[in-house]
Amino acid sequence: MALNYIWIGFFLVGLLVAIIRVAGYFLQTHADMIFGITFTHADRDVFQAIVQSTFHMAKTSVDLSIYLIGVMALWLGIMKIGEKGGAVTMLSKLVSPFFRKIFPEIPDKHPAMSSIMMNFCANMLGLDNAATPFGIKAMQDLQELNPKKDTASNAQIMFLVLNTSALTVIPISILAYRAAAHSANPAEVFLPLLLATFFSTMAGLIAVSIVQRINLFKPVVLLYLGVISGLIALLFLLLHNMSHARIGTFSIFSGNVILFFFIIFFLATGIFKRINVYEAFIEGAKEGFTVAVKIIPYLVAMLVGIGIFRASGAFDMLLNGIAAVVSWMGFDTSFVPALPVALMKPLSGSGARGLLLELFANPAYGPDSFAGRLASIFQGSSETTFYTVAVYYGAVNISKTRYTITCGLIADLAGIIAAIFIGYYFFF
Repeated sequence: MALNYIWIGFFLVGLLVAIIRVAGYFLQTHADMIFGITFTHADRDVFQAIVQSTFHMAKTSVDLSIYLIGVMALWLGIMKIGEKGGAVTMLSKLVSPFFRKIFPEIPDKHPAMSSIMMNFCANMLGLDNAATPFGIKAMQDLQELNPKKDTASNAQIMFLVLNTSALTVIPISILAYRAAAHSANPAEVFLPLLLATFFSTMAGLIAVSIVQRINLFKPVVLLYLGVISGLIALLFLLLHNMSHARIGTFSIFSGNVILFFFIIFFLATGIFKRINVYEAFIEGAKEGFTVAVKIIPYLVAMLVGIGIFRASGAFDMLLNGIAAVVSWMGFDTSFVPALPVALMKPLSGSGARGLLLELFANPAYGPDSFAGRLASIFQGSSETTFYTVAVYYGAVNISKTRYTITCGLIADLAGIIAAIFIGYYFFF
């Protein structure tokens, strides 16, 4: 029901803001006298912009699904080779003790564990395109265990919240955006982003664990979390004395090498098991095509709602209000120009990416400004919560999401707050 209310809210808030803007335009003489507000032709034509956004977002939804067909066919094909060759089973054993504690509903050796692990690995490498097929496959596996097929299970909620918390170790895409924008030091956000996304993931894990009454103080859980924290600290020390150029080279090189290693590893195990690798790939690829087409209605619904909210001007009003409140409280407002990326990211990944690139191209800021650096951290320390909910739950026909969005937004908020403090610590 939460998703239902939010979706309706996009339309109602957009309508209200649009009516105010149109009324202000036709009554602008009085508005100028009373409020000191000037309305323009953009306010008069706001309904035209809203209607155009519905067509644009509907087209974008289909374009995304078409793009996903190839990506999902590729990675679900690779996944099928790994399943039949035993590679996925081997890798899942490394994290199964931890997963059994935070996913108590999943039986031992269930395929869902392998799919979840592969999704997390792809996310940690910042490879969104690879993570989505694995995530949908994990959701389908979890749906087999779900007694109420239209309602999200505890395991599905835990998985999706951890997925949206966007734990990233090697943020390849962010570094690529910064390099394309001619940043002098594209990789200077590497460590801040790593820290911010760690806090986001921990917040998501704790939030869901509290609701589901999962004890995180068990020795196994503490051991895994301690090892992860230690590795992050070790990585920080390792890269601390590296030049920005070397950090960027290390990040991009290691991320792609690790990804290709997974592909070769899966192929090698399939060859060792003497399975027909090609036929296994085709079998998995067929599943990718079916799923990509299936999610189109869910994408259309969510992206159209987001487009209306933004085209109406409600998003800009929200941002300006935040800036006024921050200024009134006496805090520095240097982070506000980067805030649109943080606020848009849970709603739309492509929208947030567009805002990020717009900020990079703005002569007043650019990628190496404080706002540009902070926006880069925002982009990598949170995930497209609503998009992910629409795609993953849509793939298995779940309409009742329970507390998924609430916990996902808690993780996003933790990532945003952490990014602001870390950004000021590193760059201000």
